[in-house]
Amino acid sequence: MGSHALLCVLLLMPAFASPDFVVPHVRSIKKRSSDNDLVVNGIEIYRMKIDSKVTSRFAHNVITSRAINRGDAHKEVFFDVELPKTAFITNFSMTIDGTTYPGNIKEKEAAKQQYEKAVSKGQTAGLVKASGRKTEKFTVSVNIAAGSKVTFELTYEELLKRHFGKYEMFIKVKPKQLVKDFEIEINIFEPQGISELEAEGTFITNDLQNVIKKTFSHKKGHISFKPTLDQQRTCENCSQSLLDGDLIVKYDVKRTTPDNLQIVNGYFVHFFAPTNLPNLPKNIIFIIDISGSMSGREIEQTREALLKILDDIKEDDHFNFILFGSDVHTWKETLIKATPENLDEARKFVRTIDTEGLTNLYGGMMKGIDMLNAAHEGNLVPKRSASIIIMLTDGQPNVGISNTNDIQTHVKKAIEGKYTLYNLGFGYGVDYNFLEKMALENKGLARRIYPDSDSAIQLQGFYDEVSNPMLVDVELNYPENEIADVTKNSFKHFYDGSEIVVAGRFRDINQNSLTVDVKGEGANDALSFTTQQDKEQTAKAFQEQEYIFGDFIERLWAYLTIEQLLEKRIAAKGEEKENLTAEALDLSLKYNFVTPLTSMVVTKPEDENQAAIADKPTEGAAQSAPIVAQASPVHYVHAPNPTWYTSVDGDPHFIISVPQKEDAICFNINENPGAVLSLINDPVTGITVNGELIGDKKVNNDAKIQNTYFGKLGIANKHLDIKVTVTPEKITIQNGTERTTCTWLDSVTLQQEGLTLIVNKKKSLVLSVGSGASFVIVLHQVWKKHPLHRDFLGLYTLGSHRLSAQTHGLLGQFFHPVDFTILEIHPGADPKKPDATMIFKNKELVVTRGWQKDYRRDPEHGTDIPCWFVHNNGAGLIDGVHTDYVVPSLF
Repeated sequence: MGSHALLCVLLLMPAFASPDFVVPHVRSIKKRSSDNDLVVNGIEIYRMKIDSKVTSRFAHNVITSRAINRGDAHKEVFFDVELPKTAFITNFSMTIDGTTYPGNIKEKEAAKQQYEKAVSKGQTAGLVKASGRKTEKFTVSVNIAAGSKVTFELTYEELLKRHFGKYEMFIKVKPKQLVKDFEIEINIFEPQGISELEAEGTFITNDLQNVIKKTFSHKKGHISFKPTLDQQRTCENCSQSLLDGDLIVKYDVKRTTPDNLQIVNGYFVHFFAPTNLPNLPKNIIFIIDISGSMSGREIEQTREALLKILDDIKEDDHFNFILFGSDVHTWKETLIKATPENLDEARKFVRTIDTEGLTNLYGGMMKGIDMLNAAHEGNLVPKRSASIIIMLTDGQPNVGISNTNDIQTHVKKAIEGKYTLYNLGFGYGVDYNFLEKMALENKGLARRIYPDSDSAIQLQGFYDEVSNPMLVDVELNYPENEIADVTKNSFKHFYDGSEIVVAGRFRDINQNSLTVDVKGEGANDALSFTTQQDKEQTAKAFQEQEYIFGDFIERLWAYLTIEQLLEKRIAAKGEEKENLTAEALDLSLKYNFVTPLTSMVVTKPEDENQAAIADKPTEGAAQSAPIVAQASPVHYVHAPNPTWYTSVDGDPHFIISVPQKEDAICFNINENPGAVLSLINDPVTGITVNGELIGDKKVNNDAKIQNTYFGKLGIANKHLDIKVTVTPEKITIQNGTERTTCTWLDSVTLQQEGLTLIVNKKKSLVLSVGSGASFVIVLHQVWKKHPLHRDFLGLYTLGSHRLSAQTHGLLGQFFHPVDFTILEIHPGADPKKPDATMIFKNKELVVTRGWQKDYRRDPEHGTDIPCWFVHNNGAGLIDGVHTDYVVPSLF
């Protein structure tokens, strides 16, 4: 393949792109040429431009990058772009020596078929997709001959959102090498007029201070950044670039009226953002998960965030705290007013919050809803006020009602559209899809809180977004006989500093005017007014044609419609979901948007015989740090509804979730029946988990092997003198001198000092020992007269980061951060399962893309989890060899 250079454009902002040229860790990389500081590994990037046009908040961005192979052999060049999660790619092409290879957007299943056709012919196919907190990644690579030039061009569009009174853009500037012609240009056109425009860079030195050019006048704003080669250098004659940081752009528009209506070519957009209204009092319930998995840094950061939030609560607000572990606890029996005295008492309470037990999410939710209902029915809160529920959890429900569909049904019925529910999922152990569906059904949203040093700031930042409601029950009504296909036009709350956007299509494209009635309930009285706009007024406002890109209001309408259809689809079922999917897919294809329903197929040059496929990830697929992995567009990267954990199940197969990679590694262990394997051993917390293998009743004549499974598990906490033995027949607990036995025939909840056990009849159990990780054990039962198979067990760990850094064992060694790189993907023995090289701890392992079963939610059929399979008993992945993990007995 020759040596490699990575051409990377890193975008870390809501609407604009920026360059980030990175040389990856690849074994064949050469050193930088000393006689040409513009060339890295033979590749010179001689032109890079990000051209962004923003018209009425709708951003159209074109990233163009040009490179030349200055080497004497073929070299592979990667074009790597991180986009805002809310953006849709609309076009991509690469031009090699004058020949253009365009990207075509297709329905996802059609793209998948094209991919599999390529694989069946022995060709390779490239997919790179991943996401970070605010971004998702698009990558494509191409191998170019010596002296050849390549031009990459990517276009994407996005509607800018208003937060805290400003539209904000973060542009990551980090080339990591010198670029001869490097430029960022941003043109903003707002018919209402621009009231303020700011631009600053974290990397700006005194010499660069004047390189960022910023001007705005009336409706136009312009920002450019075009450093010379010498200005990019860290020092005189240096070849390193000092451009490393964020270019931050903020702006807002003039607001002489509460709203603004624009009409272009048969479509309209309506912006609503009233100012100078008093804030409504809030009635806010904080429902906090205090289960054992929240112990340590998570509960500390939660306490820190709640203390800061208490500093911001206003005296007219009412509030309360509900804590749920195995049981539900409340601070006060009802909502109380935020007087200085009550806030002081609340701070004392927050400082005492600690973890205990399992996760009674249903109990906590219902207690909070009941409390709000009682407060309203008893007139304990103002009639004109906004009621909000904020729920924070880091795990999955496993006490009381634990079926997520049942919880959704009960919560929706209890809220009845009266309150807004915001669900915050802490880390990767949550079922994010469940949290999102439940929030959307109750006029709220879900947000992932990333486990990091700034988690408390993330929590407080979310509260700040919803802390200042100005209106409730906002409705924007348009004449039905004139307007069709209007986007969402009723909103439970309007928050200070935000903006409501509605778009629609005229039934008669020649209609010249539109009248809108707006209603809402404010702190003192009802808000009601009428807005009228005609096409000529809009045309006059848009005389500066150079700022207009095509039918931008039509595309804004399509963007907003698709976004909202996809959101509705999350909580929909059956025929409704099918109809929403079909409508969103049709619009995605018509307007050429890469959405979760479509893929972009890039056909590479014929001598490469490759097709690259790019998809759009969803937050429900657990966002995490970006990865580079070439695989199938649909099945090989993202697990369905993934919740990050480690497990061993089946015959026995191990699954190691790697949330930092949004991926998984798997391997099997083949040992004889009767062998006991060390799965987890933590000398600090005293927790050990061992498993004893059993075999099939006889050798499988078809496979000529005897499969093995775990027939007995032993979980112990040496410090607490607790031993739990689990078999398919019974569960035995030895807690000090006390011995307890129960069977799988009944649902049981058992709490003892240092131990919580919940048995779901004939299905699974959840066990928590001490303040460490929790364990889910799945029971697999077969027909008693089955000629071959026996009953067996599967083990799943949750909250494994609670265990110490010294934890080891076949599972335990992977509780620490795991990193790997996938290279050289090529067809394997099975056309649907490509092989690759995995770089792990500086070792090269041959791996195969495949699936393993997760049986936690469906013990009978299981769910396929995509993973990279390591052969030969995990050789090269596990420390030592697998026989090192054979121990003499269960304890």
